Amino acid sequence: MQYIKFLALGILFGVTLAKAEIISWFRIYEMFRFESFHMYGVIGSAVILGALLVQLIKRTGLNDIKDAPIKFSPKNMSITRYLAGGTFFGLGWALVGACPGPMFILIGFGYYALLIVLFGAIMGTFAYGLLRDKLPH
Repeated sequence: MQYIKFLALGILFGVTLAKAEIISWFRIYEMFRFESFHMYGVIGSAVILGALLVQLIKRTGLNDIKDAPIKFSPKNMSITRYLAGGTFFGLGWALVGACPGPMFILIGFGYYALLIVLFGAIMGTFAYGLLRDKLPH
């Protein structure tokens, strides 16, 4: 019962993505063909907002939902790591027409073929877990 606010926030987020056409395969198709700024504007806004929120968390010392301090650890900024990860993510996104977040919203809208995609995403996550020690980090 204590997590009901997070469920409500998730539903609100899903409705917002649907109304903004972020879940539309056509909008994603336009983005990958460089025909529209719509998705780039949304992604760019999210990156800027995320950076601002990270700075807010760092400066104010906010805690997580379990009242533990939020800590940011430095990451290895190797180009290989981001090039490989971005390539796999982008190829999957382009082939499927949906990224992980909207995938659940689309299933909720009745596009049950995305259950196959969800299964593939879960299997990919499982494979990553098995291969994690052998991958560049």
